[in-house]
Amino acid sequence: MRSRVTLVLAITAVVLGGVLLVPTAYARLASDDSGGGGGGTSSVAAPAPTPPPPPTLAAGPVSVSFKGEFFSWALLDRKTGKISGSPNMTATSSTESMIKAWIVSDYLRQLGDKEPPAAMKEAARLAIVDSNDTAANKVHAAAGGSYKASSSSVPDAVIQRAIKICGLTDTKRGNTKPYTGFWSYTRMSPRDAVRVGDCIADGKAAGPKWTKWVLEQMSKVQGTTAAKDQKASYGGGRWGIIDGLPKSITAQGPVSIKNGWTPIYGDGNWHVNCLAVTSKWSLAVMLRYPIRTGLDYGAKVCASVATQLVTPQPGAALKVPQQPVGKL
Repeated sequence: MRSRVTLVLAITAVVLGGVLLVPTAYARLASDDSGGGGGGTSSVAAPAPTPPPPPTLAAGPVSVSFKGEFFSWALLDRKTGKISGSPNMTATSSTESMIKAWIVSDYLRQLGDKEPPAAMKEAARLAIVDSNDTAANKVHAAAGGSYKASSSSVPDAVIQRAIKICGLTDTKRGNTKPYTGFWSYTRMSPRDAVRVGDCIADGKAAGPKWTKWVLEQMSKVQGTTAAKDQKASYGGGRWGIIDGLPKSITAQGPVSIKNGWTPIYGDGNWHVNCLAVTSKWSLAVMLRYPIRTGLDYGAKVCASVATQLVTPQPGAALKVPQQPVGKL
């Protein structure tokens, strides 16, 4: 068929004197020629699959074989504001050093754009990074907090502001109201703890000038549960939730944490609390369990909760529907 067309075109070109028409016409016909009658087929590449969203923490079932008096957790989705958690996420326990992140934020917010004295800024840093009690006491006093016995009727302004600014609903001081006593006596629920984490991350707690600084210090918390890292008035606090997060989450950006832990011999329990916050979520786990069990046990429980909330779970199969190759 093609040779006959070429011959006809060649003859026509000679007659018309249009030699240059031959290659142009032939090229056009050749491109239209599919090699068979009635049209041909053409392969179409399948569209690239949409990449899955990066792993995050999301509401889901948590199962822990916990041996102790109190176990509760809560997770706040910072995009939707929704809080999920254990059935008892509104129950309270003492905050211990977890509240230091708020104390520092409350102090710095009151400064506005002013710089604190160098010694106070260093105390604020140590209160978070090393969980230093002496430093936290200085910042608490500078923020206008009161250090009274739990039976005092004088409320602590620092904790009252946390309740107001962060919208806390379950928090109280010691076993009484108003909110009195040493800052570590503050009783808070995991539901309120994740609100505090969100309050720090969104800037309400520390204000526009100091929020980034507070979150950076929380991401630099150092030290382990090992005895060598635990001192009388300060100690290693980089454990718990942060240990339960896969690299696929920690690589997305800083994870800011603040734990609280004290063996309370009055009730024979470790009071252990873990708080972590990122741009996407805020997670808190609060525990009370026998002192003889050790601090490392509480750290592992916090890590386990975080690991179980990772979505999608590591190794989960991702099914991508394949588009059939089309025919034209």
